[in-house]
Amino acid sequence: MYEPRTYRNWIKDQDLTSFKVEVKETDLHIRATTNLKRKALRLVLKYRGMLERYIERYPLFLTSLKPIAVGDDAPQIIKLMSESTSIVGVGPMASVAGAIAEFVGNELLAYSPEIIIENGGDIFLRSLKTRLVGIYAGESPLSGKIGLEINGQDTPLGICTSSGTVGHSLSFGKADAVVTLAKSATFADAIATAIGNMIVRCDDIPKGIEFAKGVEGLLGLVIIKGDKIGLWGKVKICQTTVPLDTG
Repeated sequence: MYEPRTYRNWIKDQDLTSFKVEVKETDLHIRATTNLKRKALRLVLKYRGMLERYIERYPLFLTSLKPIAVGDDAPQIIKLMSESTSIVGVGPMASVAGAIAEFVGNELLAYSPEIIIENGGDIFLRSLKTRLVGIYAGESPLSGKIGLEINGQDTPLGICTSSGTVGHSLSFGKADAVVTLAKSATFADAIATAIGNMIVRCDDIPKGIEFAKGVEGLLGLVIIKGDKIGLWGKVKICQTTVPLDTG
């Protein structure tokens, strides 16, 4: 069932042009230096087409909750989803939102030096300046009160969120938000799902952090459960009641 993405109303910065692209389950909120909606739509159709055709041939890629190996002839987006989720032991579709954001975002960089794509809490970010990415954590008292400060020099970057209490995505945990940072949004999405599955109670936060320490390529982690928060890696938390970017 669709859940209104009210956190998008938090966006207050005016330096980029905002537009939406919606195709079936894909719902992108994009910001760039100019309106690139037509180009972005073509790219969404391109990558969704690759996924849909692959799933027609290999239906298990859609439904498996465990990693799936793919052949050398698979499209690059399929290969990266398979590789990313295999590292952390989840099914390939656990990374689909981050993958769409990443592949569309990388191609749009040919037309805009700054691109921010948000896809259901999963973000591809390329910025020339520091950005604040607010964390939406459902009913947690910390929701909308804290954000991540992202240095433009550290981008492109994937910033992805998994929640067991917000949205329709499958999670076996009950975290209000697990936010991961990695150079690849596809990989960040997979890791967020894997760690989100572990967090049922506040006492599980240390277990999630310990797992994160063993994942090569993970840059930073935020776990929110109720009024508790766990942090690891390269994360700079800021207090905010008016987030500039969403996560």
